[in-house]
Amino acid sequence: MNHSFKVLFLMMLVLFFATEGMVLAQEFPPLQAFNQTRIDYNQKGMVILGSWAIGNMVWGGIGASHTTGEVKAFHQMNLYWNTVNLAIAGFGYWQAAKEVPGTDFWATMEAQQSIEKTLLVNAALDVAYMAGGLYMKERGIRTDNSRLVGFGKSVILQGAFLMAFDAVMYGFHQAHGKEIPGLIQNVSFGLSGVNFRMNF
Repeated sequence: MNHSFKVLFLMMLVLFFATEGMVLAQEFPPLQAFNQTRIDYNQKGMVILGSWAIGNMVWGGIGASHTTGEVKAFHQMNLYWNTVNLAIAGFGYWQAAKEVPGTDFWATMEAQQSIEKTLLVNAALDVAYMAGGLYMKERGIRTDNSRLVGFGKSVILQGAFLMAFDAVMYGFHQAHGKEIPGLIQNVSFGLSGVNFRMNF
């Protein structure tokens, strides 16, 4: 089902129910499992991010206490940066855990588009982080500031991880989103309402 056909299909649905004086039935039972999978992806992603954060915080704490100069700064920034990552992962996991998988078509589409856009925006920010880290590193080298060099190297590392993380998460969510047309293609419409013909 190409994009044009999907748009035409949705326009026909709206027109059909408008002319019949009926309210569009938005509940699609098959979408509950679809939404649960999206939620599971988000929860697992936050576990991965949280694990990375904890590992870096432990590594950074130990490393910063046993080193000096550039290396110490590198470990310090890893610790600082991942304190924020851990907070984000914890909040994200909590949000996913309390979300109830619904069957509303439009709410499902909105949630799917939202997570994909969020991941794309995050990926763009990750590139900015790496660019900022590179600038810090190069400036540190030019000014003979080892602390700035260490910070820069850490930011480059953290940005690279986040970019890989967001890219993988986006790939999973985008592939998952392509299942929606298949979930609703067996829906039939009539004057009596909406009927489902599910293939197992």
